[in-house]
Amino acid sequence: MSNLVRRRELLTLGAAAGLAAIAAPAWARSLDVWEPRRAILDNLHTGEKFNEVYYANGSYLPDALAEATRVMRDWRTGDEHFIDPGLFDALHAIGDRLETRQPFQIISGYRSPRTNAMLHARSSGVAEHSQHTVGKAIDIRVAGVDLRNLRGAALAVGAGGVGFYPTSNFVHVDTGRVRQWQGS
Repeated sequence: MSNLVRRRELLTLGAAAGLAAIAAPAWARSLDVWEPRRAILDNLHTGEKFNEVYYANGSYLPDALAEATRVMRDWRTGDEHFIDPGLFDALHAIGDRLETRQPFQIISGYRSPRTNAMLHARSSGVAEHSQHTVGKAIDIRVAGVDLRNLRGAALAVGAGGVGFYPTSNFVHVDTGRVRQWQGS
């Protein structure tokens, strides 16, 4: 990938992050604007990890967001999609509530439309128009944290949708409208 293309992607990502900050939900605006925010991610499918500050001095950091986006890509296809910075803010707030610095283990981050259609055809538990396909959802667990506590922290944050999947051992978190459900 040429430096010019990479620079364009980072500028686009930075502009989108700025717009996301303006349009942030009330819960995210209540975060201290000057406090650095860190995302700690572990993609269970690729083995890739992310442990960086993605927000500092009142701004999202485009390079860090680009790297976090890469770690959250569709592991089946390699496709990347802009990830809503509010999702990282939600994870940051959830981690603070849980008082843990353990990584969020990624079961599913971004899903390409092709991957989502394949999963939807296999399971009624996969939404046809999933928030995963627009970079606004993640399925997670945290080592050493009871899944019910993870769900409780996600609900308390009130960032968007929270799905509880105890049999599959993950919690779905998204930045769509606030709602909750239980799957298998």
